[in-house]
Amino acid sequence: MGLMNASRLKKVRRKFRWKNKKYKVMKLGLYSKTDPLEGKSQAKGIVIEKVQKEARQPNSAMRKCCKVQLIKNGRNVTAFIPGNLALKFIDEHDEVLVERIGGRKGRQKGDIPGVRFQVIKVNDQPLRRLWKGQIEKGRR
Repeated sequence: MGLMNASRLKKVRRKFRWKNKKYKVMKLGLYSKTDPLEGKSQAKGIVIEKVQKEARQPNSAMRKCCKVQLIKNGRNVTAFIPGNLALKFIDEHDEVLVERIGGRKGRQKGDIPGVRFQVIKVNDQPLRRLWKGQIEKGRR
């Protein structure tokens, strides 16, 4: 090895860091380039269709979701609709506000495959207050 070998080892380690996928993604800023919300926490969009996703094993539920086209960049995302019977308050062509669900490492949360966002407002009305019956759905 040698007495003055530390600088050479450091140089080699710096070179091979680029083989590490997480390091490469972080340094090249690849997450911000592929992120549909472009670094923001929330975004508005238009509901294209309502869909149901099958939950992963060992659960066997049909999770209520909707396909949303974001207004800011035109990208399509699938958003989870939280709440008991909240699906009936969302129609096609409604304007919704979506946010990240907050799963681990930016991935999906729980047993819903491929869903990273959730609906929080419909036509500028909070979805939670709608399905609790505290307010009525606004007309647009």
